[in-house]
Amino acid sequence: MHDDLTPQLGRVISEGKTKRIVEKKDDPSRVILLAKDDITAGDGAKHDIIPDKGKIATQTACNVFRLLQACQIPVAFDAQGGPDWFTAPNCQMLPYEVVTRREAHGSFLKRAPHLGKGQLFPSLIVEFFLKTKDRRWHEHELTCDDPYMIWDAAAGTIRLFHPAKPFATQEPFLVLKASEVFSHPGEAAHFGEMSRLARQTFLVLEKAWQLQGRKLVDMKVEFGLDPAGKLLLADVIDNDSWRVIEDGAYIDKQIYRDGGHLSDVVSSYRLVERLTSQFVLPRQRVIVWAGSPKDDLAPVVEAVASLSDGQVECVTVACSVHKEPVRGMLELARLTQEVPDTVVIASIGMSNGAGPTLAAATSVPVITIPASFDKFPEDVWSSLRTPSQVPVLTVLNPANAALAALGILALRNPQLYACLRAAIEARTINVAVVE
Repeated sequence: MHDDLTPQLGRVISEGKTKRIVEKKDDPSRVILLAKDDITAGDGAKHDIIPDKGKIATQTACNVFRLLQACQIPVAFDAQGGPDWFTAPNCQMLPYEVVTRREAHGSFLKRAPHLGKGQLFPSLIVEFFLKTKDRRWHEHELTCDDPYMIWDAAAGTIRLFHPAKPFATQEPFLVLKASEVFSHPGEAAHFGEMSRLARQTFLVLEKAWQLQGRKLVDMKVEFGLDPAGKLLLADVIDNDSWRVIEDGAYIDKQIYRDGGHLSDVVSSYRLVERLTSQFVLPRQRVIVWAGSPKDDLAPVVEAVASLSDGQVECVTVACSVHKEPVRGMLELARLTQEVPDTVVIASIGMSNGAGPTLAAATSVPVITIPASFDKFPEDVWSSLRTPSQVPVLTVLNPANAALAALGILALRNPQLYACLRAAIEARTINVAVVE
């Protein structure tokens, strides 16, 4: 089956239930991830073979990694090499599963039994689990595998808890010193970055799934250090890695965990493969319009760049639609034809009628800033009292106008959504659960 791949295969680095990781013979800094057709649940207690699952899982993972790369998230992914394999940097994996949750599902409900299934968390919850096997961690016997863990930086310890028991009534069943867990210099410093990247990854994929009419409620990721010591989101993200809901029903591995028929599992996996192939970033633009070259557009342009982390193309135009209406309308038509997914911000220093005029001539959103409002507050009425079919939006603060424009674009842009949503969640508190 892999005759053409065999010459590239070096030593087997690791082999799990669903994939094999093999060193690339001609470049030990790279690995080949080969997916299997196996599907398991309950730590391997349940096991089946699904024809072509390896191909479906690989395509799904590659679809996801390509989107994350486009969003500038550091991922261990080079390129897809075949139907069931891809190449990636040879990472030293860190022994943690990092789970991000938008809603309460699965084991979280066992740790927080006071919450109902589907409890929404306005601020994402990030949890860490220590990856173990056969209920052992080095010389320690454990009460369970993959325990819930809390890194106590002040004490330099990792506390382990049973992941399927109420957290509020538990004491840690084992407390490990950092030296018993960490195997890389400065590993403690990676916890904050792993949490940040897990959140960013979730937010990107949350919007990507929203655009497909589905809902991402939780997911797990793993991290590794590349040959240069850089932290990367590694391993795979496929339909075994998350919970995704369509019309109230899971379309992920949960179907298999819950005893669903294999034909239903296959159908859902193929659906997810098809939907993730549509994960893309749109080309978008903000047009910042001045009535004169003398108008100062810097506050708006700088706000767009700052609030979007430089993700959004910003084009400036200086044209008075009073003095040069034909040129203005032609320029507006040209720019919106070139990039239809656009928002216009009109920052006009003298006579604020330009914003409404632009809004009447285009179907894209137009936000107008009465730039001279502090000197001539009566001018604002030309932006507020507009005729029918002139849907201009008026915002006095340039930074808020930029944020409103970006919010409109973020409805269709996973990367921009993640940027804006992260800022909101940084000041948001979950009142339903003590974190």
